[in-house]
Amino acid sequence: MRGARIIGTGRALPMRVVKNEELTLRMDTSDEWIVQRTGVRERRYVDPGTGSSHLGAEAARNAIANAGITPEDIDLIVFASLSPDHVFPGNGVLVQERLGMRTVGALDVRDQCSGFLYGLSVAEAYVKGRFHDHVLVIGAEVQSTGLDFSTKGRDVAVIFGDGAGAVVVGPAEPGRGILSSHLHSEGKYAKDLWLEAPSFIDNPWITHEMIDAGKHFPKMNGRYVFTHAVRRFPEVTLESLLKNGLTIADLSLLIPHQANLRITQAVGAALQLPEEKVFSNVERYGNTTAASIPIALDECVEQGRIREGDIVCLASFGSGFTWASTLLRW
Repeated sequence: MRGARIIGTGRALPMRVVKNEELTLRMDTSDEWIVQRTGVRERRYVDPGTGSSHLGAEAARNAIANAGITPEDIDLIVFASLSPDHVFPGNGVLVQERLGMRTVGALDVRDQCSGFLYGLSVAEAYVKGRFHDHVLVIGAEVQSTGLDFSTKGRDVAVIFGDGAGAVVVGPAEPGRGILSSHLHSEGKYAKDLWLEAPSFIDNPWITHEMIDAGKHFPKMNGRYVFTHAVRRFPEVTLESLLKNGLTIADLSLLIPHQANLRITQAVGAALQLPEEKVFSNVERYGNTTAASIPIALDECVEQGRIREGDIVCLASFGSGFTWASTLLRW
């Protein structure tokens, strides 16, 4: 079996920067309150008419260019998002059309904050199994159009932002690139971080009563999510190292899903990692769910934070609950 590695990264972020001070005009909050609880100082919001497929396509173009190939070389699209443009079809086919690709397969992944790593594991399997040579994996979100910007919804609304990241996965020599992926879920906690409506369980699946009750806005049990996240992040990071006969001392860089700065700091402390080995950009972009890891990875590559031979762990935790990790030898 051949290996699989990330051969190109890219990102796309809306031009509009929304600082905490702007949110204070829409809800009872303050910059100090937001920063203390989340670490977020600003985030990006899309302009009207822009969907996650638009951001995803732009990030994909950048990743493909950085890989030194063309859209014609892509064999499969994997698109992770909790905010697709439409209920159906999925965003993968929209990217296929926008990039003028061949009639390749397009797979959509719905694992929210863990969606990108779930998608990356699919790409890993296809490339290692020699089914495909180049798989495009995208994580993209437009969340600003679906948040409750009242004081009632501030705990969630202040956290999230819009953006996209993408990678191209291609062949590698065994022992280089993606060493292993680890996926987990615990559905009994699904309602601690979820969006209740619209739901095809209901008939009709959306009503005025549901909207009036705010069921179409995301809900989060913040303390419960925090407690589980600071346990699962270290667990799944250590799991990936153990699987490959490595220790925390071998880890060059941890790139966690950018959920909340307090979570990232707690995870770093639990793993006894120095601050420079735990990457964070949540203060600039907020939580971009499935997009956060590929955006952060592209920034790390661009900034020279990752060098050849480095051991890099990507880790996530989110709605579902789901959590995952991917260990790379760059």
